[in-house]
Amino acid sequence: MSQDVIALTPRMPDVETLLAALHAGGPDLRVNRVGGGAVAQLCTEDGQLLVSVEAPRYLQVPGETERLLGSGVRTDAPVWWTEVRASTAVPEARQLAGSVAGRLTTLLGGVTWPAEAARTDVVTVPATGVAMVPPAELGVLSDADVFTDQSVIVIHDRPVVAATTWLTEAVRTTEAGRRELYVVTSPRTRLSLPARTLLEGAPARWVVRHPEQGYYDGLSGAVLRWRDGRFAPATDDGSRIADAFQPPAGTGGERQLLLSVRTIHPAHERLVLGGAVEEAWQALTGSPPAGWAGAEPVNVPWSPRQLTELARNRARQSRPTWAVAVGATDRPAIATVRITHTRQGVEEHIALALGYTADERAPIELLPQLAESLAVRHNLATMISELRAGRADLTTSAHYEPPPIPVSLTLGSDTVAALGVSHAHKALPGHAPTRLGPTTRPALHYPLGDGNDPTAWQRLRHLDEHLRPQI
Repeated sequence: MSQDVIALTPRMPDVETLLAALHAGGPDLRVNRVGGGAVAQLCTEDGQLLVSVEAPRYLQVPGETERLLGSGVRTDAPVWWTEVRASTAVPEARQLAGSVAGRLTTLLGGVTWPAEAARTDVVTVPATGVAMVPPAELGVLSDADVFTDQSVIVIHDRPVVAATTWLTEAVRTTEAGRRELYVVTSPRTRLSLPARTLLEGAPARWVVRHPEQGYYDGLSGAVLRWRDGRFAPATDDGSRIADAFQPPAGTGGERQLLLSVRTIHPAHERLVLGGAVEEAWQALTGSPPAGWAGAEPVNVPWSPRQLTELARNRARQSRPTWAVAVGATDRPAIATVRITHTRQGVEEHIALALGYTADERAPIELLPQLAESLAVRHNLATMISELRAGRADLTTSAHYEPPPIPVSLTLGSDTVAALGVSHAHKALPGHAPTRLGPTTRPALHYPLGDGNDPTAWQRLRHLDEHLRPQI
């Protein structure tokens, strides 16, 4: 049963309403503020954490509740999303979380997720007599479920694990504390694309707990064992891949078009970021992104100006910017954007994914035109496009999915100039690239296949070996 309860309310939970909700545990519990005040915690007098409540987020982007909580949770108007997380260490904590969320929706209107968790009564939590205070340096991670010297374990049981504010902070603080983060779920749970991107780029692992087969890695299928305070691949038997990792019968036909785009802009006061993301979205879907945020759920309308302001503020603190963008509800599309300042300039690293059902076709014929627009107007350095078999809703299930197959590679004009036009033009014998943009300073677009031919990987590797030493 889920440990997370979410209140979706049409009115903002103010301080008085939140305090009323937090009194669901009675007067003997204390309230702590962590994460710079972004998270409120209900604890017993002896320090046992029971419930944490994230700061409410105002969702102005249609479709986010349905995307992350399932088709039965649809809100047509903007709503306030207040996430309440219960500790798994105390049996009564989930009832307390349900009462906190239920009180919010009773006072403000709206609904809770899951609906059956809502209640409004006072939940009595027996004194444990044992303080369960995690290491102080973990900060906001103090509502994780299990701690060891090497790891932090968070248990989720919801339709989609998203890259929430809590999870992004969890990744940051566990990495800073030189621990590994394990996100433990049931086989029914899926990862959002931003959550998968976040976990793949960190010392973290998606651990699936199967009721009959034990633990396995949700991305690789490796059978896992708990040893010495951490999860590690099993070495005590001949089976290395869990049987549960095999794809279910009758699946297939859905596709994902994946773009990895890198731009490098000269740093100046008039620079506006986000143009490359918007150009790609417009070219491939017919409309710009619907919204963006620094975490999921995505809650504010798309604004390159606001994205740029955030990146400038983070740069002053010598920190990179990581953001998520989503599209309209009728066309599954999602992207992560990482912005950094380097010696070359201001770099955007964009991972854009678009989903297609079995009766739809990915518009790969538009890629050369998009590549030219990015090269001419948005300081493109490189773009790799791929096709893969995968869910059209762009989530990742805990079973095998075939790797993506390259479709094309584009080198921006500065990259081509650094390599030498003649050298770059001859990089793939028998497959002449298309010149894009000005003839005196062209970009080069290399078609690699139609997304169905695995030999495209050989062509991409050949290009990489030919060009990499000089990039």
